Amino acid sequence: MDPHNNATLIKSLADTGITTCAMELVPRITRAQSMDVLSSQSNLAGYKAVLDATAHYGRAFPMMMTAAGTISPAKVFVMGAGVAGLQAIATARRLGAVVTATDVRPAAKEQVESLGAKFIAVEDDEFKQAETSGGYAKEMSDSYKKKQAELVEKHIAGQDIVITTALIPGRPAPKLVSESMVKSMKPGSVIVDLAVEAGGNVAGSTPGKAVDKNDVTILGYHNVPGRLATDASALYSRNLLNLVTLITDKDKKAVVLDMEDDILKGIVLTNGGKIVHPQFSGSKASADTKAKVPVKKTGR
Repeated sequence: MDPHNNATLIKSLADTGITTCAMELVPRITRAQSMDVLSSQSNLAGYKAVLDATAHYGRAFPMMMTAAGTISPAKVFVMGAGVAGLQAIATARRLGAVVTATDVRPAAKEQVESLGAKFIAVEDDEFKQAETSGGYAKEMSDSYKKKQAELVEKHIAGQDIVITTALIPGRPAPKLVSESMVKSMKPGSVIVDLAVEAGGNVAGSTPGKAVDKNDVTILGYHNVPGRLATDASALYSRNLLNLVTLITDKDKKAVVLDMEDDILKGIVLTNGGKIVHPQFSGSKASADTKAKVPVKKTGR
């Protein structure tokens, strides 16, 4: 949910007196993992991105040694090593590709290497401070972006498949792959832009389409988790069930919001006719919000 584009909607919801929550704002803490919609859906997106790439890539992924000669393994470069990126790395590795990955968060390096991929990044002082307390990537300075772009430009020219996953909460997706980088790739290469709906990481990516740029296929499919609809729905419904379990009393007859709970602090937008989320109200929730606010009776 974008705090800039949804202010009017949230204000209208507050005026109705309805209590509203945003599932995509579930905090990244251990206790909230079972309710984390972004993680459950991104996991499927990372997996599907690799399958989409294989469908458009005209060669084999693993190395094959045959009597007629040896087939070199595909080279896969994953940009952004969050949940989607890590799943993409794992899937590409299982298919036999040689995988490299990059991310601006220092913690990602160990995670990438644990999956058998090589980490590519400019590891300077800014890189060491490039993660928020919530576990998300910060937007980097222009100077860092320039250095990282130069490193990536050299690396990307030798890759067969590139998968981009970089998102910044509340901001347009950062541009990671320029037109010149696309041109530098070999004919038949494939790029999958998982951030296309947030503005895209790749120059030339088009929402909902597979386009050809200089003999390089750029995939920008809508709602990638939804293309695995059965699993996406099952995981999302489980996320919702776990949240509902948290906010109902022990008899499962009433919804009770404990506004001191860190999870609810992160996701409740409006309550009692007020906007209570600091990201959208511009200030901390009003001090008169009670610790436990009964909402309404619900039948089972």
